[in-house]
Amino acid sequence: MAQDRNRVVRLARDDAPASGPRVSRDDWLNVARDILVSDGVAEVKVLTIGERLQVARSSFYWYFKNRKDLLDALLADWEGRNTAILVRHCELPSQTITEAVCHFFRCFVDPDLFDERLDFAVREWARRDGAVRRVIDRADDTRLAAAAAMFRRHGYPEYEADARARILYFMQLGYHALDQHEPMRIRLNRVKGYLLGFTGKQPRPEEVAALDAYVMARTRL
Repeated sequence: MAQDRNRVVRLARDDAPASGPRVSRDDWLNVARDILVSDGVAEVKVLTIGERLQVARSSFYWYFKNRKDLLDALLADWEGRNTAILVRHCELPSQTITEAVCHFFRCFVDPDLFDERLDFAVREWARRDGAVRRVIDRADDTRLAAAAAMFRRHGYPEYEADARARILYFMQLGYHALDQHEPMRIRLNRVKGYLLGFTGKQPRPEEVAALDAYVMARTRL
């Protein structure tokens, strides 16, 4: 196997153009992700990506064994981007449950955090691939567990923490699944009501103000 791998690498070197853009593994992965989101997994092809990058297809084998290796890397990238970020925000220090949920909200209002378009592209992919469906299911379980733990830390009993975590998480996913185009300013005006509905607690004014300032600093209202 090592000899075969070395042969592929030598071929990549021999076939690579003498001039032209140099690309990294991240370049291949970024274009693959863009195609996954815009066109679906069936269009994530080595030749297509190479054409967009304007490099020889053989240079792909510097970084990936084959197309399946690339798709596995896309799944790992998705989990690192979306699941890990969501879990991290559920675990941020907070004095109240309403402040904790404001941290959770950041993932869904900051375009540099949770990528909802990527999330739904992977879910669409899972409709046709049982292995990907299992990855999705594990990711959802991880996210829900983190959200439930967030409620438990603030005194909610196990059953209620689980129920509230599911309401919170599935509402956020559903909001994006419906492709809502609600202006961010209007959405922020509803934050107090959302927090009351999700937690049963009135938020402190400074918590709502902090989320508002965070969003204004990172998005165009």
